[in-house]
Amino acid sequence: MPDFGFVLLYVDDPLRSAAFYADLLGRPPLETSPTFAMVPLKDGAMLGLWSKHTVEPRPAAAPGAAEIALTVAQKQEVDALHVVWKQQNLRIAQTPVDMDFGRTFVALDPDGHRIRVFCPGGP
Repeated sequence: MPDFGFVLLYVDDPLRSAAFYADLLGRPPLETSPTFAMVPLKDGAMLGLWSKHTVEPRPAAAPGAAEIALTVAQKQEVDALHVVWKQQNLRIAQTPVDMDFGRTFVALDPDGHRIRVFCPGGP
């Protein structure tokens, strides 16, 4: 079976998105160009940011049709990160709430892609 390597998001401006995610994740981009940028995640996975104007074939879904999920170890981290991101003026689509799978909130990147932060576990 092939190894998992990338999550690709189609963005308006890869350089702007790379700066956003580098700041958000505390990891500098490994590669940047006007049409593509790559930011490292954990365990060798990468976040690819591809210009929606040059990707082929053209995407059919709009931003927000999928999510990037980031896990934290404690429920309090969900609330604390929400406060920090709100202070950094990230758009918040869902404030912290307990759901069936754990405590969570959802922020949006500059293109409207969802970034879900959650602590696994029941309410």
